[in-house]
Amino acid sequence: MHPEKIKILENKYLWIKWSDDTESKINLQKMRELCPCATCLAKRDNQSKSYIPSLISNQITVSGIEAVGSYAIQIIWQDGHNTGIYEYPFLKNLAADSIQT
Repeated sequence: MHPEKIKILENKYLWIKWSDDTESKINLQKMRELCPCATCLAKRDNQSKSYIPSLISNQITVSGIEAVGSYAIQIIWQDGHNTGIYEYPFLKNLAADSIQT
């Protein structure tokens, strides 16, 4: 399973058309809050369970998207953050979680 098409919708969502003919729509703020890079993981681990991140617009605005091999994408955020590698199964799960909430 891999993306056939990716685009940003309304500057709020990442939309993916997958090779299995399914589609995912993921909130960009949620993606940034759950960035899988080591720095963001460490920051989240050091926060209390009740911590709610406050993100400004350039932290949730996408400047670019690049393929990482055949297993992931890298998001380049407008504030310059670009170390998060979003693997395809992670994105599928994130989209599924968004539908249930």
